[in-house]
Amino acid sequence: MDDRMKSHGHIGWCDLMSDDVDRARDFYTGVLGWDTEVMDVGTGPYTTFKADGQEVAGLMAKPSEGPASLAPTAWTSYVTVDDVDARTARVAAAGGRVLAGPMDIPTIGRMSIIQDPTGGVIGIITYADSTA
Repeated sequence: MDDRMKSHGHIGWCDLMSDDVDRARDFYTGVLGWDTEVMDVGTGPYTTFKADGQEVAGLMAKPSEGPASLAPTAWTSYVTVDDVDARTARVAAAGGRVLAGPMDIPTIGRMSIIQDPTGGVIGIITYADSTA
């Protein structure tokens, strides 16, 4: 991952949560030429997509239970922030909703999923080794 992606205000990551991980992986590797690496980040298998050897995005299965299981298959972008807890605390006052988090992602950092007053959903993240 490019260090710029770990700086406050930059899009730092994109995740695809899918009902069919194998089919999605095959699509993106076939169409975009991405390579993949599968790892376990503490919540089950997680696939990273790579371009020219650099991680560019991720893919995971939708959970079988809970609110996220009802979400459509979709990409989520994450904006890097200097302090995910402080930024998450600002959401309600700005008219939005916190959908998930803040939560720790082992070895990665801390993140939340938020919704703006118009319904737009985005993730915010502070990386453990952030330059934010």
